[in-house]
Amino acid sequence: MKQNEQSSLHVGVIGLGSMGLGTATALLRQGFHVTGCDIAADARTAFASAGGRSVSSPAELAHCHIVLVVVVNAAQVERVLFGEQGVIRQLMPGSLIMQCATVAPSQARELGERLAAQGMLLLDAPISGGAAKAKSGELSVMASGAPEAFACAQPVLAAMAAKVYPLGDTPGAGSSMKLVNQLLAGVHIATAAEAMALGIRMGLDPEVIFEVITHSAGNSWMFENRVPHILSGDYTPLSAVDIFVKDLNIVHQTGRELALATPIASSALQQFTAASGAGFGREDDSAVIKVYQRLSGITLPDAANDAQGA
Repeated sequence: MKQNEQSSLHVGVIGLGSMGLGTATALLRQGFHVTGCDIAADARTAFASAGGRSVSSPAELAHCHIVLVVVVNAAQVERVLFGEQGVIRQLMPGSLIMQCATVAPSQARELGERLAAQGMLLLDAPISGGAAKAKSGELSVMASGAPEAFACAQPVLAAMAAKVYPLGDTPGAGSSMKLVNQLLAGVHIATAAEAMALGIRMGLDPEVIFEVITHSAGNSWMFENRVPHILSGDYTPLSAVDIFVKDLNIVHQTGRELALATPIASSALQQFTAASGAGFGREDDSAVIKVYQRLSGITLPDAANDAQGA
């Protein structure tokens, strides 16, 4: 799509957290007319400072052809779409909803049916890659939906993603794939925390643990990405502990629906739940290591934003 064609396409982004703000900014940079929506004034101000238009209510996105929903959970998806100030009743028939939150596959399928009954298109399009890749337009998108939904979304997908994985013509498959990713991500973060706790308890230098493991077979992307947060003692949330309480709970519930045991994911869920219960739910997900600090008395690098310490 040419630049002038992009500027005629109105895109709404509901949810201006780290992923939503980055995505909205990337679309804006590519020439789309983007309106960001968030209830938080500071989030709206951040997008406005990047040159975008910001609103506080989804109902104010009636002019949009495509609406991306980049919120935290299924309850928020329901509220921003169908609530009192929801966007659905304001949109023209044929408009496209791109549902980017992590939700249960069964919920994505139900959402597709509800939108189709109202003459709307749905692309079940969970995203992965973090805030930096969202801002640079290099996300991975796990997408499923009708061919018409893919066709409508194509210019937006091209601007926000380095890789789009088409997973089928019905909603649900995209969310299923995201769930596989979140199982692995949560387990890897919890395992990285446990490995660091073990090494520290044995008297190893945390910096040396990181240096050795990142050049050894035990390394993972999550170990390499999250352990520096622990080493710097900075648990400013990029992705919070409570996100994995939610996502691993969805894994657990989906496993129950399928009569499939998920014991490793369930163990990781317990660690994140313990971290949340200890008061670290809104800290970076690497703060799951603080469970070991509390239970075993290991000494972690001083946390820049944790005045309570252990």
